Amino acid sequence: MSTKNQLGLFDLTMIVVGLVIGMGVFRTASDAAQASLTPTIYFTAWVVGGLVALCGALTYAEIGSRLPVTGGYYKVFAECYHPSVAFAINCIILISNAASLAAVALIGSEYISTILFAEPPGDFTKSLIAMSAVIVFYGVNLAGLRMSSRTQNVLMVIKISMILVLIGSLFFPAQPVSSLVTVTKEASFLENLKSFGVALIAVSFTYGGYQQTINFGDEVKNPRKNIPRGIFIGILIIIGLYLLVQLAYVHAIGFEELKTTRGIAAVVAERMFGARGRQVFTILLFTAVLAYVNVLLLSNPRVMYAMSLDRILPPAFAKKNKREVLTVSLTVFTAICVIVLFFMNTFNKILGFTIFLDCIGMATSAGAIFILRKRTRHLDNTGIYTMKLYPLMPLVFIAAYAFVAVNIFFSTPWLAITALSVFAVMLLLYFTVIVRKKNN
Repeated sequence: MSTKNQLGLFDLTMIVVGLVIGMGVFRTASDAAQASLTPTIYFTAWVVGGLVALCGALTYAEIGSRLPVTGGYYKVFAECYHPSVAFAINCIILISNAASLAAVALIGSEYISTILFAEPPGDFTKSLIAMSAVIVFYGVNLAGLRMSSRTQNVLMVIKISMILVLIGSLFFPAQPVSSLVTVTKEASFLENLKSFGVALIAVSFTYGGYQQTINFGDEVKNPRKNIPRGIFIGILIIIGLYLLVQLAYVHAIGFEELKTTRGIAAVVAERMFGARGRQVFTILLFTAVLAYVNVLLLSNPRVMYAMSLDRILPPAFAKKNKREVLTVSLTVFTAICVIVLFFMNTFNKILGFTIFLDCIGMATSAGAIFILRKRTRHLDNTGIYTMKLYPLMPLVFIAAYAFVAVNIFFSTPWLAITALSVFAVMLLLYFTVIVRKKNN
């Protein structure tokens, strides 16, 4: 290990927290509550989602230790699977990233539309607002502008501050008891299980991002101790923050009302600080969304660039203009975002689509640990991180995502079939284009 690898325990913990805490916590609580038959199912989904994230993050940490390469999350497929599978999965991961960007842009449009319009606008209008934000920042990136690290740090401060404000609502008077009481008929075990599974879909979106820990496996001081500690502490902080935010939502809005409330974070802010507080909170959140959209437009074309250099994507994706902008990669990625917003113009549609794609990528990437353990036995006892409770942790993680995929398939089959069709098209594209090119 290079002496330059200086990520300590605190650094890794903050990286984990920064990777996971995104914009979903300001929206997905409503979807999870709507799916949950009882508050117990609702809060259990958030706890289980955190534990699954812990299993996944530790699995990816060991993968990163055994395959210490830049951009390891997408390269692991090429190392462990057939090239056709690697090509198809890497392509759907990019599409999933584009769908995630679209979903976050829709979160922002739902919030800002409450200020722009006197009456709640339709889904297509919200989609147009989200498209406009994506196109504006496409132009910004096309001009060669960059967001500084200082701006991104400000974004993180804004998000954490907003979360702390939401948690602070626990110290304000609660909703009347009558609005917190849930009246439901006695549900069967299968009904409760289905309810839990559908709630877990929204929760999985909110906990996403920890898979990027795969890129830091070889850059941590004393990895055997600091990697599991950093990930465990980071996920524990995230679970704590997320549970407190859910308690704040239920406290301020009420569980039944939470199911149908949109702009939930702004509603909580209004009940704390009045109408002006709601407006300020909405503008801050929309600003954070815009910055998030920009950074995804900044980073994902570079993934496509690296894939092009590895000949996973055509050479055109590596082309740059005079300003060093990856014009083709940026344009294609932006186009995918706009197409997703046009055809799936509601958050729930995009959520099911992107999580189903994620299920394919997450399960197969985590499964790579079984292959890498056999191929890299010579690295055992050399100081790299190796997880405890193997193979239980990766199996739990894979089983959880398989469970989520099954729930998406049965609750919204057309979204699952669409995602599977995209995967099949990418496989077909590999054999019709890549193989033919090799033969020529």
